Amino acid sequence: MPSIRALVLGGLLLSLLAACNTVQGVGRDIESVGRAGKDAMH
Repeated sequence: MPSIRALVLGGLLLSLLAACNTVQGVGRDIESVGRAGKDAMH
């Protein structure tokens, strides 16, 4: 029986891939989150 942690991690990875479709898209998403955090701090 798979652990809850493995199921949650798998769900997050699948949703991330479905939202971005490419590795480049994932990079852009991560970059935009970093930029938003930086803007919020200043």
